[in-house]
Amino acid sequence: MPAYSFEALTAEGQTRKGVLEADSAKAARSQLRGQAMVPLKVEPLGADGARRADKDGAGPGGGLRRRRVFNATGLGVWTRQIAGLVSSGLPLERALSSLAEEADSPAQQQLVASLRAEVNGGSTFARALAQHPREFSDIFVAVIGAGEQSGNLGLVLERLADDLEEQQALKSKLVGAALYPAIVTLVAISIVLFLVTYVVPQVAHVFASSKHALPILTVIMIGVSNFLRSYGWVLLLLLILAVLGLRMALKNTVFRERFDAAWLRLPILGNLARSYNAARFASTLAMLASAGVPILKALQAAADTLSNRAMRADALDALVLVREGAPLASALAQKKRFPGLLAMFARLGEQTGQLPVMLQRAAKQLGTEVARRAMQLATLLEPLLIVAMGVVVMLIVLAVLMPIIQLNQLVK
Repeated sequence: MPAYSFEALTAEGQTRKGVLEADSAKAARSQLRGQAMVPLKVEPLGADGARRADKDGAGPGGGLRRRRVFNATGLGVWTRQIAGLVSSGLPLERALSSLAEEADSPAQQQLVASLRAEVNGGSTFARALAQHPREFSDIFVAVIGAGEQSGNLGLVLERLADDLEEQQALKSKLVGAALYPAIVTLVAISIVLFLVTYVVPQVAHVFASSKHALPILTVIMIGVSNFLRSYGWVLLLLLILAVLGLRMALKNTVFRERFDAAWLRLPILGNLARSYNAARFASTLAMLASAGVPILKALQAAADTLSNRAMRADALDALVLVREGAPLASALAQKKRFPGLLAMFARLGEQTGQLPVMLQRAAKQLGTEVARRAMQLATLLEPLLIVAMGVVVMLIVLAVLMPIIQLNQLVK
């Protein structure tokens, strides 16, 4: 039965929005009138309704550009919920109905009801998901489609939920590792700017009438202070222009690939980026292969998940080699930007016939290595940042105190 979104007036004069199921728009209006409501707007949910809402900007979230219904964590939770319902033997249409009833927000309820309407109308679940590209990626849709074709939708949904949760957990670890150093850096810069632009000028004003030469450290600090107060806005403007220029340059494919290749050559951050991208690549490839997606299509989809364009180019080159008949392990081994661990596990998987299992093990090991290195880097940066801030503050304090000490000595 089709689903319709509605907007109606209650008997108390309040506006109510929601979703209901009816054979037609006329029947939906009749249902609303039967509930003592005056229908203002009744629109069908589904592919056409979703596209119209996106175009008009009247979808969930409102505004000129519709906001996503699911964030990364929410999508993982929703996938886990539907996986549990389908694995327990509940038909997909009933599972979607249950999730629509338990939706956390009207936007989510409308989206799930739209999916249910598509499935109830004879569409496959993957095709229904593909009508909402802002919510569900091509990889998500491909995995669901493979699960439907193999008849193991519940198992595929469980694996997809596991993959989403593992990716989110890895991102959370990286963000957590970088959060404290970022906060310390921001606080340190703020304190130093305050001391240099406010405290140091006060000292300079006090000793401006003095005929005695100021200590060299104080002279340097006063010069830095005068420069920042006079040309600080110029430096800020140049910094903003540099950031905007870099962002525009990164839109160029050739420059972006060269930039990402240079990033991979950095001593510490390069290794982190290489391992993180390799873990995502291996995890996606393992999930698609286990779902029954052909290896060439799986390689293409896994390559699209790589944020580093240089590694993506290498993955696409490996795809060409595999298409020409080369083993996956051999193709990956020729691309030095990918860790050797990935090629080794791929070779073991091809030899034992358990490629998805071995690729998943490689992804887990690479993810663990990324988290460990990130924590080590954060642990090392914390004391270094504190020491660096302490040294700078000490120099500023010395620049302020040295003239006072010198003056006291002269008075004595």
